[in-house]
Order: sequence, then C-alpha cells, then structure tokens
Amino acid sequence: MQFKLVQKEVIPKLQFTSKIPIKQHPELLKQIKKATVLGNSYRRKVGIFFHDDDGLKKVETTIWASGKKFICLKGGVWVPINRLTEVRF
Repeated sequence: MQFKLVQKEVIPKLQFTSKIPIKQHPELLKQIKKATVLGNSYRRKVGIFFHDDDGLKKVETTIWASGKKFICLKGGVWVPINRLTEVRF
C-alpha cells in the first residue's frame, strides 16, 4: 500500500471533492469507535488512512469525535468517513 504521510494541520488544505470509489476495511466503523475511545480516554494516537483527491494519505493522531459523515481529529480537523480506508492501532 503506497501512501503519503501527512501532518493533521495539512488536512484542511486537502480536497475531498472527487467521487472516486474507496475500498474500506469491513470493520471501519468499529475501528473508528475504538479509536475514539482510545483518543478520549488515553490520548492514544492511531494511524488513519484516507483518500483525498490526489491519492492515499496517512496521518497519525487522535480521533476526538465521530458522527455519521465525519471524524474529528485533535485540533478540530474534520475528515469525511466516506474517504477513510482503515484505522490502525
């Protein structure tokens, strides 16, 4: 899997406009829920793999909250769930 490692501060500058099909991990929603607990309770960072319009990216940070369409990372950075591929612990 080829990806570009990015800092969370860069994510707001990325584009998420294309309608490319994303292959998501079958347990992605469970991964998000577990990562949110780890982020809030233990301040533990996780590896979050996602696609922007330019390709696959990875960020290592904490997930503070999740909803139906987005996850919120530390610092108020939002990433659309439909662009996530996997969360690794």
